[in-house]
Amino acid sequence: MDSEVAQLMEMGATAAQARAALKRYKDVMQAAERIFEGAFDDLVEDDGDVSMASVGPSEERDRGSVARLMTPDDDDDTHEDAFEGSEDDEDEDYGGYDSDFEIKEDNPNHQVDIDPYAGIFFSKDRREEVIEVEEQPEILHLLNGSEGVQLMTQSQWMKGCPEGGEQSFLFSLYSQLTEGRCPCPYGCGTSVPRKKSDFFAIYATFPRYIEQLRNVVRQKCKGCSKEFCLACGEPIDQPKITGSAVNELDDPDLFHCSNLQGVILGIGLAMLEQLYHDQIQHASGSSESRSRSNKRKKVEPVNNSAIPLDIDDDDDAYMTPPAQGKKLKVGIGYAGDLKEDTTGQAEAQAIQRARDEKLGALMSSLRIYLPSLQRPGGGRTSDYLVHPTALAHLRRRFNNICTSLLRNDSLTDMSDRATVYFELFEWLETISNHEALASMMAMPIMVVSSVKTSTPKKSTNGTPPIRERTIIYEGSSGPRELLEAIVIQANAAIKGLDGIKVAEVVPGEMTEEQKRVTNDTKGKEKETATSILTEENQKLLTFCQRILATAQAIDRSLRETKGDGFLQRLHSSLPKIYTSSSSDEAYVVAGASEETTQKTYIEWATRVRFEYCDLTVLLSDEEAKKASDQPPNYKFYFNNEARMLASSDIPKRSLAIAKELAVLTTNLPVAWDSSIFLRVDETRVDIIKALIIGPEGTPYLFDIFLGHNYNQSPPNVKYMTTNGGKFRFNPNLYADGKVCLSLLGTWTGPGWVPGRSTLLQVLISIQSMILCEEPYLNEPGWASSVGTPQSMAYSANVRRMVVRTAMLGNLKNPPEPFGDIIRTHFRLKAASIGAQLDKWLVQDDGKPTSGDGAMSARGTATTSNNGLQTDVDELKRVMQQLQTQGESGVAGASSSGSA
Repeated sequence: MDSEVAQLMEMGATAAQARAALKRYKDVMQAAERIFEGAFDDLVEDDGDVSMASVGPSEERDRGSVARLMTPDDDDDTHEDAFEGSEDDEDEDYGGYDSDFEIKEDNPNHQVDIDPYAGIFFSKDRREEVIEVEEQPEILHLLNGSEGVQLMTQSQWMKGCPEGGEQSFLFSLYSQLTEGRCPCPYGCGTSVPRKKSDFFAIYATFPRYIEQLRNVVRQKCKGCSKEFCLACGEPIDQPKITGSAVNELDDPDLFHCSNLQGVILGIGLAMLEQLYHDQIQHASGSSESRSRSNKRKKVEPVNNSAIPLDIDDDDDAYMTPPAQGKKLKVGIGYAGDLKEDTTGQAEAQAIQRARDEKLGALMSSLRIYLPSLQRPGGGRTSDYLVHPTALAHLRRRFNNICTSLLRNDSLTDMSDRATVYFELFEWLETISNHEALASMMAMPIMVVSSVKTSTPKKSTNGTPPIRERTIIYEGSSGPRELLEAIVIQANAAIKGLDGIKVAEVVPGEMTEEQKRVTNDTKGKEKETATSILTEENQKLLTFCQRILATAQAIDRSLRETKGDGFLQRLHSSLPKIYTSSSSDEAYVVAGASEETTQKTYIEWATRVRFEYCDLTVLLSDEEAKKASDQPPNYKFYFNNEARMLASSDIPKRSLAIAKELAVLTTNLPVAWDSSIFLRVDETRVDIIKALIIGPEGTPYLFDIFLGHNYNQSPPNVKYMTTNGGKFRFNPNLYADGKVCLSLLGTWTGPGWVPGRSTLLQVLISIQSMILCEEPYLNEPGWASSVGTPQSMAYSANVRRMVVRTAMLGNLKNPPEPFGDIIRTHFRLKAASIGAQLDKWLVQDDGKPTSGDGAMSARGTATTSNNGLQTDVDELKRVMQQLQTQGESGVAGASSSGSA
């Protein structure tokens, strides 16, 4: 007992804390875990005073730098439930991430699973408050005077959101490798001192750090002349490899023990994190970031060789989300003779490639030291004995890089940066293939939501002032969940590429002449088949297949380590692409709060914003028989153009469509105020229908065709909500369906850039610039006429047309295939739209409705009924019917569920 108390006191605990923790938990490491989580902070020594006498100023500062887990409502019981897996946890809803771990009663030693996170219940709703202490970094000047390197401080080593007993392991390893002496394991009585520079020096490159480790890790005892490992103090029996024969995979020194594994991954991941952060800072290039960086206190490197890791000195290093300001209302007024500046693109791409090569090279060099039982030649010692600090650093540092890369919304950008992303996929597979690491693929990633720095505490002994920082971490999507969004994009891209493949023909009985021709062409068929894909198309296809393979490998590992039930719960929470919205309508109960209604709406819209469907015209059996050799017709404005391209094989076009689909599947904007819904024909992905919800909840329909020269030229877009060609809702939306937009080449201004412009840009431009609250501002030369009588009259006229056609007309006769979308939209927003209709009635100027809004703006008010009141009454009646049906549906579902 006394030795265990002494061990805990060496880690920084007081004697009272040590005794209380051991009395409760028995196991030393579990007791250390609870102490560093703050469970025993209120304990004092027997004499009533907190025991601080044996702790010197520097030791007190080191102990204080240990980041403690601070949960607002935590107590001992809640911690036990969270980490020991009580029965009550089974009743909690953790979004499918909950573990199936439990302590077996027949295990007298209570040994846990090899997975250190098996007993932790994962939840994205988790929120943790962590206190970190900043330390002044040290600079080591090497003997040759040519290089100065920074030494990693303890606070940098332990940075991040703690999990379980990670803090005690990090603290223990750092103390072990920076203080005291390593005794000879052969019992001769001699020892070798350990210095911080042996393991925690941050060199300019990772290979230089590895070279340093090779020089110090194998020590020869001066007493008995035998060799042992400085990291763990155990004997090394293998002969030392020197000269050109040194190879990372064959060097026994670097895989000798788990201590080395922990420190290599800790330092290497810190270097990787810093490199990635620096690249993001340079890529942003904003004046705001430059001004902030000028205020940052950095340690000056010696001869430009030190890597500054003191990003803790700036709150911006945590990359908290910026505050969103409200933009001033302004129209486009058709102004825009400007052309987009495309100069410097090649230079920017070259810079990005150079950065990616550097980042990929570091990731590749570091990946060698990840625990892996599948490495060439079999697993090494450190592969089987994974150090807890290795897990902690992977979860804290690599996961943050991983989440940033996986949140990339462009599959095209990913494939162009294949050097980094292929390496990222290798990391994900390597981690998932080890049973001690696999569960991290399903764990939510703890990301920084806010940082608060306290006033530095004055020092009494001449040491630099101590500054604490309170950091709030919140749960975010884990690696596997983030990867699923890319899997959806990859599947969409593959579907787009399928259009360029030659259809297989079932061979019939061949004549003798045909057989001879076949024999003469043997060996050439394969060459013809592979030539279908161009080099660029093949590159994208290979990249997409790699994404799918990575997801499958992670799922296979999770199934093997966590079980089928765990994987099923995980998959049920992943994003999906639906094939039909009819089975996924959303309802809210009567009297639900506005917040609940909005949340329900956004969740529903996110699920159904993109779908594949059948847009062909249904034919009778007789009609189908007559048209068997003809391409089908489509419920589509551009039907003739689509039929003409039915059998075309245009590789560049197919590649462009594949990239478009990849982005559209997961990036269509969804909000309570305005959303975009797309329906793509399941066999002809160039045929698209869009429903854009404009201001005040108004749906507008567009037909879109990606023509034969896409993406060298813009898509064909037709506006369909025109009341049969009678109403012009906007200066940019003509009654004949023309969409006036510079991206489409129908007006002046920055136009379509082949290879760079996208359909998503067109959709968002229509949503934000054309479907605006004050459409009069889009008239030529009237961009600044905000709030003028002419603008108000124009808006009033548009509102009358909107109610009659875009709202009531769409609701009574919903356009295919958006019937369910429109009905659910109006049912969920009935209260909001009803209030808006009342406001419009008050604002109406009494003028008759004019198909041309500009003419109405110049008209005069009349006393005649313009029909707005009648239309509003009917619209409210229809919405009330929808709400009644929705409430019945909710009640029916509830009763069937209870039965």
